[in-house]
Amino acid sequence: MNASFTISKLTDQLFRHEAGKMVALLTKIFGTENLDISEDVVQDTFINAMQVWPLKGVPDNPSGWLFRVAKNKAIDVLRRNKFSRQIDFNDPERTLLQSEYTLTAAVEKLWRDDEIQDDLLRMMFACCHPDIAEENQITLILKTLCGFSTSEIAKAFLTSEDTVSKRLYRTKNFFREKKIKPEFPAPAQLKYSIEAVLKAIYLIFNEGYNATHANDLIRKDLLDQAMYLCKLLAENANTRLPEVFAAMALMCFHSSRINGRINEQGEIVLLAQQDRSKWNRQLIEEGNAFMNKAAYGDVISSYHIEAAIAYEHCIAETFEQTNWQNILAYYDMLVAVHPNAVVMLHRLTVIYKVFGAAKTLEEMDAAVYKKDWEKNYLYYALLGDIYAKTAPERSKEYYQIAFNMTQSSAEKNLLQKKMNDRGGI
Repeated sequence: MNASFTISKLTDQLFRHEAGKMVALLTKIFGTENLDISEDVVQDTFINAMQVWPLKGVPDNPSGWLFRVAKNKAIDVLRRNKFSRQIDFNDPERTLLQSEYTLTAAVEKLWRDDEIQDDLLRMMFACCHPDIAEENQITLILKTLCGFSTSEIAKAFLTSEDTVSKRLYRTKNFFREKKIKPEFPAPAQLKYSIEAVLKAIYLIFNEGYNATHANDLIRKDLLDQAMYLCKLLAENANTRLPEVFAAMALMCFHSSRINGRINEQGEIVLLAQQDRSKWNRQLIEEGNAFMNKAAYGDVISSYHIEAAIAYEHCIAETFEQTNWQNILAYYDMLVAVHPNAVVMLHRLTVIYKVFGAAKTLEEMDAAVYKKDWEKNYLYYALLGDIYAKTAPERSKEYYQIAFNMTQSSAEKNLLQKKMNDRGGI
């Protein structure tokens, strides 16, 4: 492995882990209305590293080097633009940035290492402003705070790079017009803002856990980023709320089972066949600790209930020992708290486990979500399972519909195997 390849790999890793922090710091200087300037400074900094490090060697503290260079580049940009209208020097936070006498000291005051995590969280709340569409919130978080490229975001969410670019343009244009300040919400607004941020984070996590990407069922990069952002919320005094701890517990429980979900051939291993010795017991313990923290207060969120469901799976020593009655009771609670088509479909899977095919079909027929389910391949996969033993040909037809609907290669392989076996789950 040559030195240039090693440096390239190192800078890629550093970009993923540090770029978001750098953007958050730079946004304090340039404002959200100039998000492009902040991103350009970060990009130039990493290009600089790619040029300098092969010649002079990688510094002892690569992250520190990057932050120092980015800060100096920010000062240069401010000097070049001190007579420009692009940067609003009338803003009280930027008044001292226009004068050469106070510029460096003012930047140093804003550029505080001990506030980086707070800055990142403030930026996350800005990305999840209530007037920004949900898909645009997620796109902006991945691009701005997680270091994902436009092409990576497009692949992760099965859309085109052009669509991603348009989402980013619309959101940045919103920032330019409204000059949104990255800040922690006021106490009265915190509950709503936390809901929006957690929803964005959990959507990122879900895409990592059960990716719609054609080739990868699990996207560990998305899982890691979602858990990192949620952990920041859980550790910050402003955002240490029960629902945050519950969301963190849920992600720990799900992540603990990743090693058992895919075999060496990249095929899905169903829960009943998973080798539970491969599950990460440390993550289960961490999830349990977060769950204990989530128990205070009078809030029971959907994350609390979903975490309780996931925990039931984690503590069952074998598939046969799974307490499906408890899980069904939790799903009934979840339906009361957060009724939607996906929750009801997952509940039907548990109904099938507890009561069998007849009861499941009866509840399906009585449900109001049938039109929504017909857009979800999991609905047809469940029907395939239900009819697998009693009507194999009908079962195969449902599996085929599910096969045609999913984009995941791993899911297609599983469904094809079920069609070949004409067996159930």
